[in-house]
Amino acid sequence: MVDAASFTVGESNGWTFNVVGWPNGKSFKAGDTLVFNYNPSLHNVVVVDKGGYDGCTTPSGAKVFQTGKDQIKVTKGDNYFICNFTGHCESGMKIAVTAA
Repeated sequence: MVDAASFTVGESNGWTFNVVGWPNGKSFKAGDTLVFNYNPSLHNVVVVDKGGYDGCTTPSGAKVFQTGKDQIKVTKGDNYFICNFTGHCESGMKIAVTAA
């Protein structure tokens, strides 16, 4: 059994605008941790479904993280995250991660 890995979203830039391409070329496994570093007065992290990701909308009951140093474990399959501050998701502040 391989230990779960930890990935810092956006690397040194953190969770910010135009991070949408960050997952490209990376391999994720269920149980891996995504670390979202950001200023909580400017951003948040919302776990959404594909519709929320594609439309930059927050489904009712969505889990919202707002500490600025969030650690979220990915589950098998597709995982979607957005910032739901006005205009942020639309400016590329969203990622889709598929975990094996």
